[in-house]
Amino acid sequence: MTIVLFLILFPLIAALTLLVFKTDAARDIIVKASSILIAAASIYLAVQYFDSKEEYFEFGNVTLSTLMMVIEICLAIIIFYLGIKNKKYLASVLAAIQTPVMVWFELNIGHSITVVNNLYADRFSIIMGLIIGVIGTSICWYSIGYMKDFQHHHHEEPDRRPWFFFLMFLFISAMFGIVFSNNLVWLYFFWEITTLCSFFLISYTKTQETINNAFRALIMNLFGGVGFVLAIVVLGRFYGILELNQMIAMGTMGINVVIPASLLAFAGITKAAQMPFNSWLLGAMVAPTPTSALLHSSTMVKAGVFIIVKLSPVLGWNIAGIMVTMVGGITFLLASFAAISQSNAKRVLAYSTAANLGLIAACAGIGTYAAVWAAIMLIIFHAVTKSLLFLCVGTAEHNIGSRDIEDMDGLFGRMPKLATFMIVGIAGMFLAPFGMLISKWAAMKAFIDSGNILLVMIIAFGSAATLFYWTKWLGKMAAIMAKRENIQSNVHKEEWHVLTLLTLLTIIICLIFPMISSLLIVPYLQTVFPSVSVMALSSGNMYIMSAMLALVVLLPLLFNGKSNRRIVPIYMSGANLGDDLTFRGSMQKDVAVSLKNWYMEEYFGEKKMNLIGIIAAAAVLVSTFALLLGGLI
Repeated sequence: MTIVLFLILFPLIAALTLLVFKTDAARDIIVKASSILIAAASIYLAVQYFDSKEEYFEFGNVTLSTLMMVIEICLAIIIFYLGIKNKKYLASVLAAIQTPVMVWFELNIGHSITVVNNLYADRFSIIMGLIIGVIGTSICWYSIGYMKDFQHHHHEEPDRRPWFFFLMFLFISAMFGIVFSNNLVWLYFFWEITTLCSFFLISYTKTQETINNAFRALIMNLFGGVGFVLAIVVLGRFYGILELNQMIAMGTMGINVVIPASLLAFAGITKAAQMPFNSWLLGAMVAPTPTSALLHSSTMVKAGVFIIVKLSPVLGWNIAGIMVTMVGGITFLLASFAAISQSNAKRVLAYSTAANLGLIAACAGIGTYAAVWAAIMLIIFHAVTKSLLFLCVGTAEHNIGSRDIEDMDGLFGRMPKLATFMIVGIAGMFLAPFGMLISKWAAMKAFIDSGNILLVMIIAFGSAATLFYWTKWLGKMAAIMAKRENIQSNVHKEEWHVLTLLTLLTIIICLIFPMISSLLIVPYLQTVFPSVSVMALSSGNMYIMSAMLALVVLLPLLFNGKSNRRIVPIYMSGANLGDDLTFRGSMQKDVAVSLKNWYMEEYFGEKKMNLIGIIAAAAVLVSTFALLLGGLI
C-alpha cells in the first residue's frame, strides 16, 4: 500500500515544488529527479505485486474523505466562476448540478455506507500505472527542452512554465488516483481533477481560441461527470455499495447493475472523446504538444477506456454493452475516415486517437475474454506509439516551422534521426508485425466470434482507412529531397533522450508482447473471466509474430553498408536540370518538383464524417437511456 500512496502523493508534492522554484536550473533538476523516482516507483510496484492476483487496501478515514469533499466544492466554485466570467454558462450550470448532488449524497446516503477497501492494485491497474509512470514522466522530461523553445517562440507572453509543470505533475498524481481507487467517490474526485487540469492546459496560451476549446473540453467532460455522479447515487441508494469491485462482482453473479454500468460507461465515453463528444479532443490540439501527448493521447483519454474495460465483465450483450460497442464502432470507422482528409499532423493523430479509443471501447463493450485481451493490448501499444508520434511532431514543428504533413518532404535529409523515430512510430501503428496490427487482428477475431457482422465490417473498413492515411504520411517523410540542410543539431538533448526511449519501448514491447500477455494480461483476465474457453491468439501465432518483428529490426543491421548501390539523377517525368529540384517539362518550361498527397476532402471531409458520427452516436446514447428510463417508469 505504501508504494501506491507514494505514486499518488509524490507527483502532487513535485507539482507544488515546481510552483515555488521558478528558475530553469531548479526546474530541470526537479522535473528530472521526480520523473526518475515516479518511473522507478511504478516499476517497483509492478515487481512487488507480480505474483499476486490483486490486493485491496483498507486505507482511508473520515477526515480524508471530508478533505476531498471540500476540494470538490472548491473546484466547482472555480468552474462556476470561470464559466460566468467567460460567458460559458453551460459549464457553470453543470458544475452547479453535479457538485451539490455529490455533496448531498456524501453527507446523507454515502456517510452511512461502509467502504472497506478504498484502494487496490491488480494487474490491469499496474499496467496503467506503468503507462502513467514511465510514459507520462518521459513526456514531462521531454517538456523541459520543448517548453524552452515554446517560450522563446512566444517571448512576448508571460512565462507560465511553472504553472504548466505544476499541472502536468498534478495530472499524473490524479491519474494514479484513478487507476488505484476502488472507492468510486475517490475515483470521481481524481476524475474531476484530470478534467480541470485538461482545461487549464488547453487554455495555456490564453488566446480566445484556446479558451473556447478549453471550455468545450470542460463542458463535454462535465456531462460525463454528471453521469458519474448519478451512477454513484444509484449504487449507493439502491445497492448500498460504493466499491467498484463489489459492483462488478454483483454484475457477474447475475444481479442487474445495467443502469450504473451505463452511466459509468457514458462517463468513460466522454473522457475517451468518443462521438458525439470527439470534438473536444480535436480542439485540444491547440495546446502545447506535450499536453497533447500526455493528456489527449497516451494517458487522460485512457482513463475513459480504463473504466470501460474495468466494467467489461458486466457489459457484453446487455443494453450497456451494446451502447458502448456501437458508439465505439461508429467512432472507429468515421474518425478513421476523417483522418484521411487531414494534412495537419496533430489533427491526423487526434482523429487516429479517437478512432483507436473507439476500437478499444468496442472490444470492451463485447465483454468477452478475447475482446478484452485485444482492448488491453491496444491500450499498451497505442499509449507508447502515439506519445512517440506526438512528441516527434512537436520537435519537427519547432525546427521546420510547420506541423503540416506536406511540409515534411525529405525529412530524412533535414532531420534523419527524427525521421527514423517517426517511421518506427508510424510502422508501429499499422504495419505487420507491429503491435497495433496484432491487437487489431485479435479484435477482428473477437468480433467474428461474437457473430456481429456489422462490427466485422466496421473494423475492416476502418483499418483500410488507417492504412491509407499512415501510408501518405510515411511517403512524405521517406522521400529523399536534394539540397536539404541537416538541422537536427538544434534539438534539445532532453527531447532526444525521450524520443529514443519511446522508440526503443515501441520495438521492445512489440518483441516481448507474448510475455506481457502471459504474465500480466492473461492472469488478470482469468480473475474476471473465470471460465475461459478460448485464447485471444494462440501462443504459436504470438511467437511467430515476435520472430517476424525481430527479423524486421535485425535485417537492416545485418546488411548495413553491404549494398552495391549506385547514385543516379532523380527521374522527374522530364529532363532533370541537374539540381534534382527542377525539370524541363512540356512546352520546354522549367517546372519545380512538387509532391502532394490527395486528401479526398469531398468524400471524407471532417465536417461530413463528424456530422454522420454525431447523429449516429447520439441516437445510440439517447435510445439507450430512453429505454433505461422507460424500464424504470
